Amino acid sequence: MKLLKGIETGDPEAAAVVNEDLYIQHNPRTGEGSLGLAELFARLAKTKPRVTFIRVFEDGDFAFAHNEYDFDGVEIAFEVFRFEKGKAVEHWDNIQMQQPLNPSGRSMIDGQIDIVDRHKTEVNRELVRQFAQQILVERQLDCLDDYLAKDLIQHDPEIADGSEALRRALEAEQKGEPRLSYHKVHRVLAEGNFVLCMIEGNRDGLHSGLYHLFRVAEGKIVEQWTTVSPIAPRSEWKNDNGKF
Repeated sequence: MKLLKGIETGDPEAAAVVNEDLYIQHNPRTGEGSLGLAELFARLAKTKPRVTFIRVFEDGDFAFAHNEYDFDGVEIAFEVFRFEKGKAVEHWDNIQMQQPLNPSGRSMIDGQIDIVDRHKTEVNRELVRQFAQQILVERQLDCLDDYLAKDLIQHDPEIADGSEALRRALEAEQKGEPRLSYHKVHRVLAEGNFVLCMIEGNRDGLHSGLYHLFRVAEGKIVEQWTTVSPIAPRSEWKNDNGKF
């Protein structure tokens, strides 16, 4: 994506793919329009950044990517853009500092990358949408096995492989409250066997964006990637559009 590669180069021309008149920015720490992006690129370019695309998907007017950034420290991101007439008109993201390998020895970005089963995109989208609503938001954990493969491959830095490990993580409490709580599924994007959920919730008491990428095979969720990003206080926002 030319726009995101502008982070590496600092080239303000990369922001020219944005329709400034329509552009809606949902990163609370970035200003509106191509001017805000140009300022961001110029600032980040001073850190000699590296941008690596791990997975890139298309879903109608949306493009979404799973990326690794190095801004004097490695971060893992999900980036989402909405396009009209070939120009970006809306942007969301969720970024987390790279964490050590999880208990199963997996990183936040390794794993399957091949997009297959495009004819099953809508079926897979609906499966994951139901999982996110019923299991994550409504916490009907007795139904977990309806959605997950027993040998779920897990890339969340705190959780081991397997559906039971995810169950334990969802059941874990801190000060009598769930460590992970999901409030609202805002958007579900999909291409083939991959589905991205953009969810608002809390982790360890912090109001956060919780983005989960799932891989589906044979009617079950078989692999999961995650980024958790606390939402900045309203006083620090550089736009009025909100995280979601």
